[in-house]
Amino acid sequence: MTNTELRLDERSLSNEEMNEAAMVAVRGFYTDPFFIFLSPKSRTRDRGLFFFFRTALKHLGPGGKIVTVRDASDRIVGVSAWLKPGGYPQPIRTQLAAVPGSIRALYRRPRALVDGTTYLNAVARSHPKDPHWYLYLLVTDPEMQRRGVGAMLMNQRLGQIDSEGVGAYLETQREDNIGYYRRFGYELVSALRPVKNGPAIYTLWREGAHGIKMSETSN
Repeated sequence: MTNTELRLDERSLSNEEMNEAAMVAVRGFYTDPFFIFLSPKSRTRDRGLFFFFRTALKHLGPGGKIVTVRDASDRIVGVSAWLKPGGYPQPIRTQLAAVPGSIRALYRRPRALVDGTTYLNAVARSHPKDPHWYLYLLVTDPEMQRRGVGAMLMNQRLGQIDSEGVGAYLETQREDNIGYYRRFGYELVSALRPVKNGPAIYTLWREGAHGIKMSETSN
């Protein structure tokens, strides 16, 4: 398949498409060290990841923007989810709506609920206060990796971000992703390790087109 057969799609997702997008995320993050740490057993992790990503996509909140990349058969092969400036933290109503799905994703391993909450709290404390777009999710179906899907999704939003002159922020669980995101102008801010023997969460910031930097008081 050539890149010319791939296209960006900004349509709202139906329930069926939401499930399809969640399954792309399951396949993309199945071997992620963070999710292996939370759920070492493959069967439990497979089920938990689906509920986790399905919930995350469904309850992005009013500031959420989901974009997909589709192939010639209209199959979803890549997904990005962003929160626009002011979209994080999500409204309390949105956060509460996501609670049942989040618990369902991890309830079979209570320790994961504790560790996962510890990570979430650390991520929240480190989140910048400066105006920015927050990359909530970026994932490509493993069979479609290295075909420019992620770049399509990144460039689609970064053009708008640059026109607004604001910063951009993300977290990643993989150290080898840092180099990838640097291609798009992001730089490493910190490595969070809130749980003993747990994997790091790396935070990255992209300076705004008008020179807006992440302030020292943001985290």
